[in-house]
Amino acid sequence: MKGGGSGRGAPRVFLLAGTSEARALAARLAQAGVDATASLAGRTSAPAPLALPTRVGGFGGVEGLKRYLADNRVTHVVDATHPFAAQMSANASAACAALGLPLIAYARAPWRPEPEDRWIEVADNAAAVAALGAEPRRVFLTIGRQGIADFRAAPQHDYVLRVIEAPDPNDLPPNCALIFARGPFARAEETALMQERRVEVVVSKNSGGALTYAKIEAARALALPVVMIAPPAREGVALAHDAEAVMAFLRA
Repeated sequence: MKGGGSGRGAPRVFLLAGTSEARALAARLAQAGVDATASLAGRTSAPAPLALPTRVGGFGGVEGLKRYLADNRVTHVVDATHPFAAQMSANASAACAALGLPLIAYARAPWRPEPEDRWIEVADNAAAVAALGAEPRRVFLTIGRQGIADFRAAPQHDYVLRVIEAPDPNDLPPNCALIFARGPFARAEETALMQERRVEVVVSKNSGGALTYAKIEAARALALPVVMIAPPAREGVALAHDAEAVMAFLRA
């Protein structure tokens, strides 16, 4: 794949980024001389730079994405967005199907419970809210900014919410303390935080990877239940959990 798009039949890759895995893949594509462009949604004000030319912002839905892919003569699309970026993934799937473009989803493998874990596995935020129960509890909410408003349906709990950037105040449950921090986090730090904040239950998205896994280890060590939200299914799309599988897909 050396030589970019000048060689006949060379791929022109569009990388939907937004994860640490996408950043590493962008570096690998650049090093290999692949003709590739990355895309960021623009929800983070200061994202880490990518090793590829980068487009920032939305497309205006499926039709806008189709126009972009066609106008830029893209031949392959890699969806390396966050496992919970369901709308962007759905738009990519629809656009690629309409244009007949090869699409692969590149996502970290989800976490699996260990024997000592006390997981309550649920399908979405609404089920997570229900799983917390009616009795007031101290909840460590580690789902990021997206979907926080769903927990307003359970105002009886005291929430400790960790985010990278400030959420909309109107989205917050009434009893909510904010912690601003960016991973990775160490197990000892997570354990101390949960003890200091008197956490009784952790709510987490099953986003996989090592960056935030320390909270799961800390909950295990403290015998705390974890309400674990499953990632949305990506139906009918090839899925890779490592960069080499993506490179093989592009070579094919």
